[in-house]
Amino acid sequence: MRKSKFALLSLSFLMASCVGAQTPPTTDQIKKLIEPRLGMNVKVDSVTETPYSGLYEVRIGNDILYTDKTATYVFNGYVFNVTTGANLTRERIDEINKIKFSDLPLDKAIKSVKGDGSRVIAVFEDPNCGYCKRLRQTTLKETDNVTIYTFMYNILSDDSFVKSKNIWCSPDRAKAWDDWMIGGKPAVVAAESCASPNEEVLALGRKLGISGTPAIFFADGSRIPGAIDAKTLEEKLNKTKQ
Repeated sequence: MRKSKFALLSLSFLMASCVGAQTPPTTDQIKKLIEPRLGMNVKVDSVTETPYSGLYEVRIGNDILYTDKTATYVFNGYVFNVTTGANLTRERIDEINKIKFSDLPLDKAIKSVKGDGSRVIAVFEDPNCGYCKRLRQTTLKETDNVTIYTFMYNILSDDSFVKSKNIWCSPDRAKAWDDWMIGGKPAVVAAESCASPNEEVLALGRKLGISGTPAIFFADGSRIPGAIDAKTLEEKLNKTKQ
């Protein structure tokens, strides 16, 4: 009888040890493993367990990778729910990229109001950006009842800073911007003493992770990178809470 009790106690201890060995790693442990394996100067912001396929989300800035619980494998790509058709990775990236619209320094943007101006967007554009010009010449020209805050985000050339300053220092900034972006008419050269928010907007865009122009932000904090057509913009504005 004593032998049986001892055997049972030993078996219980062995089972407890096995359970302990199966304990999954914490996200902090995975982060410590994966970060040095991704290369020098790579900063992992967070690791989160996902509800699908035993994958862990690895967030690096505004980018997402996936790894396994041992941080041995890395997956770079989109995860889809084939039942619903949802792009789960895209949805997560959109969530990460959301901003608080009210935090934008709108005094450093060019304001233009179309129609009743009831809807609002902020657009980051470079004056030398062809896609930005196309956005102005088609999509934004065709969209009504919207207030547009344009941040001149100079990332293409030094000349972009010059053009932006000239436009900012014009008597009517909104007209000067449209004259250039739509009509190709440059603004009058600004006085040397006129100050522009060029550097502040550049720093803001980098902080928001904007790597290309145009980039459109909506009242709910969501964003769309790149030029879109008028129908897509209208659908997005109708879905967005102002």
